[in-house]
Amino acid sequence: MRYDPTSYPYSSQRRMILAKNGMVGTSHPSAAQAGLDILKQGGNAVDAAIATAACLTVLEPTSNGLGGDAFVLFWKDGKLHGLNSSGPAPRSISIDAVRDRGYTEMPKTGIVPVTVPGIPGAWAELSKKHGELEFETILKPAIDHAEEGYPLSPVVGKSWKYAYESYKKLEGKQFKHWFETFAPEGRPPYIGEIWKSPDHARTLRTVAETMAESFYKGELADKIVEFSKEHNGFLSKEDLKHFSPDWVEPLCVNYRGYDVWELPPNGQGMIALIALNILKGFKFDKKDNIDTYHKQIEALKLAFSDGKKYITDPDHMKVNLEDLLSEEYASERRKLIGNKAIQPEPGKPQDHGTVYLATADKDGNMVSYIQSNYMGFGSGLVVPDTGIALHDRGHTFSLNPEDANCLKPGKRTYHTIIPGFLTQHGKPIGPFGVMGGYMQPQGHLQVIMNSIDFHLNPQAALDAPRWRWEKDKTVYLEQNFPKTIAEQLSKKGHNVDYTSRSSKFGRGQIIWKYEEVYAGGTEPRADGQVVGW
Repeated sequence: MRYDPTSYPYSSQRRMILAKNGMVGTSHPSAAQAGLDILKQGGNAVDAAIATAACLTVLEPTSNGLGGDAFVLFWKDGKLHGLNSSGPAPRSISIDAVRDRGYTEMPKTGIVPVTVPGIPGAWAELSKKHGELEFETILKPAIDHAEEGYPLSPVVGKSWKYAYESYKKLEGKQFKHWFETFAPEGRPPYIGEIWKSPDHARTLRTVAETMAESFYKGELADKIVEFSKEHNGFLSKEDLKHFSPDWVEPLCVNYRGYDVWELPPNGQGMIALIALNILKGFKFDKKDNIDTYHKQIEALKLAFSDGKKYITDPDHMKVNLEDLLSEEYASERRKLIGNKAIQPEPGKPQDHGTVYLATADKDGNMVSYIQSNYMGFGSGLVVPDTGIALHDRGHTFSLNPEDANCLKPGKRTYHTIIPGFLTQHGKPIGPFGVMGGYMQPQGHLQVIMNSIDFHLNPQAALDAPRWRWEKDKTVYLEQNFPKTIAEQLSKKGHNVDYTSRSSKFGRGQIIWKYEEVYAGGTEPRADGQVVGW
């Protein structure tokens, strides 16, 4: 890939990092350092990814935890592998059961949107099949952070305070355990304050000692189910017992000579692929150009309208993935893009809290990993004495039985979290990702085009100001987005709005391999760090 290592056209306090033997990038410096330490102990990129991910459940509980889901793309043994570790809806839940509780749509908090957690299962599966070090060794850094404590970082501290204020508005005894766990002194911890998580440490140790068996079939499973029953939940021991991650074949489209890879549904990664498939029919000479931004936004809108209509558990999808990613379909959708902003509608092909990390090792193995509790801490529910914050992923289910993503027992819902990977001519370039709910395919689109079309190095590709399509013709812009371009977008019919909330635009990491050297960039909108050796 061609890039200028000395060019930093956007304001940033960071510089691209270069390393030969290995690299880790994620949204918290201590988690990145833990992953690097594992590499130095002889672990591979998979071991480093697990260690980093486990640390993030402790260091950044505002975005992920043991009660969430995970997805992974990784290059190992000359091949790209995919793992889907998202849990299904409980077997006892149904649309009627939810409606009988007075809901007209799936709630964001409480016991109803809780689905089977997949994160511990992902760690165990990756370690057993592709790790080098002992599982207990890999999880030790996370256990140490939980037991010994760590100073709360700025972005995490701000999110923690926001969650505290939000949960204070909720009623019901089911939420009291969140406050006992994450605000035991009647307030959120301060930025810089030492935070310890002894319950979380004990849970991690049990997960480590049993290769996650305790979480799905043992003591922890009993506690999760007991808590669910106490609050009239749907989750059962059988739901946990029968969960296992799925090995899946990644999807790709070729974009200007590079293969851009995403995981197949139930994740939304193919939205980025649909949009790139449309955009490759255009030529872009400059990044800061109205034509570039207008076409990016229009293609993304069309891709999202398809994704929201069709993406769900692959066993329940009503269209073929090959049709959505076909050249013919891309050509038809491309014709809809003109000089004015359109109201997106899905086509008819023929029959928000998340952490992302990237790792690479001396042998060329590379991992693109993402895990989440969905909305911040998740459902607002914490299993007592465990530190397990249960996610609210079931919120994305529809209660309309005619929708592709309608709620059904044992079904996996539309998932926002997506890892990305780039290859060329069958060789790995590296992992990339941008977390943040429905911003994720939009972030993937923007950093890939920044890298391929406009030859920005990994750090500059992440530093570049972002846009975020919200709905209809509404587009949010970062504060440093060019004012002249914003004015021109408005003239083309886009409803543009600047926002100072950097969290709206996701947080990303990139590691590219250039011959024998890794080049990494980390998100300036987060506390993160990319480290190498």
